[in-house]
This record gives sequence, C-alpha cells and structure tokens, in this order.
Amino acid sequence: MVLKCAPCALPCMSASKPALKSTRPAPLQSADSADLFLMPGQLYFGAKARSLRTLVGSCVALTLWHPTRRIGGMCHYLLPSRPRSENMPADGRYGDEAVELLVQALMRANTKSSEYDCHLYGGADTMPDQAGVKLNVGERNIEQGWNLIEKYGFSLVGVDVGENMPRNVRLEIATGEVLMRRGGSH
Repeated sequence: MVLKCAPCALPCMSASKPALKSTRPAPLQSADSADLFLMPGQLYFGAKARSLRTLVGSCVALTLWHPTRRIGGMCHYLLPSRPRSENMPADGRYGDEAVELLVQALMRANTKSSEYDCHLYGGADTMPDQAGVKLNVGERNIEQGWNLIEKYGFSLVGVDVGENMPRNVRLEIATGEVLMRRGGSH
C-alpha cells in the first residue's frame, strides 16, 4: 500500500511503517523510473527513482551515492535538530534524524556509510534580520551537515553552502551525478 503525503500528494513509505502516522512529511517511495521532487522534510533512498530533485534556501540537501552498487538518496531538512525522547519517531524535518533515517536505509542495503559519495548544499541566509533578531537557521543547518558527514564517515565530494542564494539540486541515481544550480526556479 502506498500512502500520499498530505502536503505534497507524493507517494510515501508503506503503511507497514507505523512511525509515519503523523502529518509530517514522510520518506518517499518511488515507482520505477520516476523523477522525484523532495519537499522539505522528505527523503528517499534506493535505486528505483531515475532522479531526485529539491530546492533549498536555508534548508540543507544532503545527497548520498554508492558508486559500486549505484544506489543513493537525498534528504531535505529544515532544522538541525530538536529535543527528542526515545519513543518519538524520527522526523525528516531535522538534520540529525533525516540522516539517521538514510543511514538506516543504507545499512538495510548491506552497505556502509563510508562507501558513499556525499554532497552538501543549501544553508543560505534567506531570512533578513527581523527586529534585530538573527536566527542563523542556514548557518546552523550547515554546521549540522558538517557534523553528520564527519559522524558517519561519508566521503564529501561536493559542497555549495551559505551566502544568500537558493539552490536547485538534482541527483541522477544511475550515474551519481549531482547537478546544482543557484537560483529559485525549478
């Protein structure tokens, strides 16, 4: 059974995953040869999708690709982390939890995180100072990305972070090619 995410109507993980009962964006499950667009908080891992795309501003996109097995994934997280108790399901809106979900998926594929090429994009400063308050969301997301790459031992091969420009990111699953374009249109 394939469920649809309420915010984006894209196919999501099957109902066999009880942790995905909330209305938060869920991991995607694709049909063969699909081009998937990830909304904030969504992630995908596998080999069935033709490509994965997303648009990030202060959010961060982290891509993974296994050059030998030709499988890969992407997450699009909004915030670095949150306070989380043990009984709370992982939520792709938070960097530490989104990457944890990707790592669980790559382990189910009998691979190790150190075998993956990784790209990190986003973390733009898209929120001007409001009433003298600076949230630094993009900066905090970038820092979390660096920490997670180091924690899991991914091989970083591409990065474009910071400044004040949104980025379009596309991962071609068959080849591992990651295309990044600065600017806000799809």
